[in-house]
Amino acid sequence: MGMTLTEKILARHAGLERVEPGQIINAKVDLVLANELSAAVAIGVMRKIKGAANVFDPSKIALVADHFVPAKDAQSASLAKLMKEFAAEQKIQHFFDVGRGGIEHVVLPEEGLVAPGELIVGGDSHTCTYGAFGAFATGMGSTDVAAAFVLGEVWLKVPASIKLVYSGKPGPMVYAKDIMLRTVGELGIDGATYRAIEYHGTTVDELSITGRITMANMAIEAGAKNGIFHADAKTIAYVKERTDRRFIVERADDDAVYERVIAIDIGGLEPQVACPHTPDNVHPISEVTRDELRVDQVFIGSCTNGYIDDLRVVARFLEGKQIAPNVRVIVNPGSQKVWMQAAQEGILTTLAAAGCAVNTPGCGACFGGHMGTLGDGERAISTTNRNYVGRMGSPKAEIYLASPATCAASALTGRITDPRELDVELTTASPGASRGAG
Repeated sequence: MGMTLTEKILARHAGLERVEPGQIINAKVDLVLANELSAAVAIGVMRKIKGAANVFDPSKIALVADHFVPAKDAQSASLAKLMKEFAAEQKIQHFFDVGRGGIEHVVLPEEGLVAPGELIVGGDSHTCTYGAFGAFATGMGSTDVAAAFVLGEVWLKVPASIKLVYSGKPGPMVYAKDIMLRTVGELGIDGATYRAIEYHGTTVDELSITGRITMANMAIEAGAKNGIFHADAKTIAYVKERTDRRFIVERADDDAVYERVIAIDIGGLEPQVACPHTPDNVHPISEVTRDELRVDQVFIGSCTNGYIDDLRVVARFLEGKQIAPNVRVIVNPGSQKVWMQAAQEGILTTLAAAGCAVNTPGCGACFGGHMGTLGDGERAISTTNRNYVGRMGSPKAEIYLASPATCAASALTGRITDPRELDVELTTASPGASRGAG
């Protein structure tokens, strides 16, 4: 009996010939991640571990300031300062401060810190993003992160795997975000709890790296322990452009055993929208637009859709136009490198000229921290990954989740809008090629 992709990676990192779902293992990690929020707690826990003066390997820890940057108040500044001082004390090689990093899940792949076959843990639930590269990656609590800082190992239960098989060619204005929203809608927010989601099929094989990132990122929205793609030539080329270290590409065995196999045909899929107040409350855009849902804010960015591909799509919608007068549009590029590339391509100018506010890369608006929080009674449409009550600010606000194209169309009309209704011609970043866009 063979093993799934997740099982093969975990077995190797545990030094075992095979593992099975439900088995408890100790596994060596290739990278431990924390941001200024999770790091603050992890550092405090580490200080209390007897004999734990130093981290296990300063080259295998990444610390990224991204949730409250630039600092919004003295308390958030203190969190960032604590992590910065810890990085200097421990000689952490991968420390990314504001202005030199961005959103952790965008920065780490950019910097070549993620590769196929690796085991990565982080103090953030969306650490599952790195499954886009054929790695086992999962979020953990800060106490577990502290132990990983010291030991370079984690204790975990091997998850059962769900195999998702996608077929069909995406139609106009249908993106990876739409495919994943459809998936979360089918699975439910707890339908894959402590399971590994393994993505298969001709549809996802055609996705670009950023499209796969979008889908792996939102595995946690179905409750999954991790989401993972097989690394292919596209993946390997991306990684080898950014690192020269050796890595092992694993593949699921042909006779691997899955808890469930789910076939999803996206051939007739419309753009999708997750309505308040859960990411699985997903509906086709044609149903959502039956009522005129005016929006107060459009947010574009986050670790789900803050990539250059996404900003290119938005820029094509907004080029030479003005956003609706009743709406504010906030854009957070995913990283400093994305910001700089968007500047070089003239995208930031296009967005600013249309009336958008372009922020420093960071997570602030996504989790309701700062730089874009919602007030009572406000409605937002966002490219982020969660729309729970109070997620982006007031618990009396409403959040709809959609692709960058749907959000850009809504920015122009001031209401939730089907992007297919607008006369926008997308070339390299369009659904023909945009099946790769997030």
